[in-house]
Amino acid sequence: ERRGGIGRERGGDRGFGAPRFGGSRGGRPSAKKFGNPGEKLLHKKWNLEELPTFEKNFNQEHLIWRGTKYRRSKEITVRGHKGPKPILNFYEANFPANVMDVIARQNFAQPTAIQAQGWPVALRGLHLVGVAQTGSGKRLSYLLPAIVHVNHQPFLERGDGPICLVLAPTPAAYSRACVLKSTCIYGGAPKGPQRGDLERGAEMCMATPGRLIDSLECRKTNLRRTTYLVLDEADRMLDMGFEPQIRKIVGQIRPDRQTLLWSASWPKEVRQLAEDFLKGYIHINIGALELSANRNILQIVDVCHDGEKDEKLIPLMEEIMSEGENKRIVFVETKRRCDELTTKMRRDGWPAMGVHGAKSQEVGDWVLNEFKDGKAPILIATDVASRGLDTSFRTGNPIGTYRNGYDSTQSY
Repeated sequence: ERRGGIGRERGGDRGFGAPRFGGSRGGRPSAKKFGNPGEKLLHKKWNLEELPTFEKNFNQEHLIWRGTKYRRSKEITVRGHKGPKPILNFYEANFPANVMDVIARQNFAQPTAIQAQGWPVALRGLHLVGVAQTGSGKRLSYLLPAIVHVNHQPFLERGDGPICLVLAPTPAAYSRACVLKSTCIYGGAPKGPQRGDLERGAEMCMATPGRLIDSLECRKTNLRRTTYLVLDEADRMLDMGFEPQIRKIVGQIRPDRQTLLWSASWPKEVRQLAEDFLKGYIHINIGALELSANRNILQIVDVCHDGEKDEKLIPLMEEIMSEGENKRIVFVETKRRCDELTTKMRRDGWPAMGVHGAKSQEVGDWVLNEFKDGKAPILIATDVASRGLDTSFRTGNPIGTYRNGYDSTQSY
């Protein structure tokens, strides 16, 4: 779905003066089953001397240096090329006025640690690897600099592909963040509307690797104009076997692009990907490098047989709801399980609603808004909704999460 929340207009406020230009760890899927992803894409040979230059350095460092103390207090580690000072307040980023309006409406008090250190690196046009746990605000760390980057490039002409490309495992959850002239390209949804968006021109494209490969092979879009590349949840994409597709896609993008790689962990497979795609990158890490549970969350594991799950879940819900906690999220493995559990709980009188990747964007947004407003305080969701819920629901109240329905056989 195309979004126009932060569109750009000729002569509008870009926030930085005039622009330079005028107006898999779990193993790969078998080739027999999935074929050779991107086999129809020709290998591109780039001559940097013939490519038009593009602006990518927009950072304006604040005069006051408070970085060392701030980094220590937030457990921020910066490695590689000398990194710019962190941004402690939103106004220090010098974002355009329309972006600042969005930040103000969200009532964000101050940047998160990954945003504070990630924004100045991204705004300077440097390659960036950001490692931080889920829920740390990584999405805005690359989206807001992407808006600035796109605003300083020439307008799209007929036949041009996106300027900003975000590759992610489940971009269906990203549509609320789509800004500028943008589109989301992902599997499980009709190809026609997505291809129509691409053919009409999208400055920002958020895509899963498989569906984007399909669109490139069908020549519904191209990546000749792409100068800002984001690999979001890189560790998860490798777990899902997307490495061949990622490499094919990156091979279609000019080598002097700016690349930002984001991950919740830092295994050797992700390190190798970074070494191959990001030369001379700055590495920002929040907390420990090893994958670990979020220390701010109390986690209780109850191991039981499949048939006992519902018997244990309902009494647990009764106990929790009696404590006055007004929001609960139950994560399940499959879409079928999500629908079955939602139906069962609603039949038993529980104010529950379900959301998963097969639901339309309109229905998904409505369900999440009902949950956010407290009208349906129990949300049952598949993994498509398990990423980024923190950025949508800043309620100030604790939200309990439960995993239920992880069966040995996955059915979708």
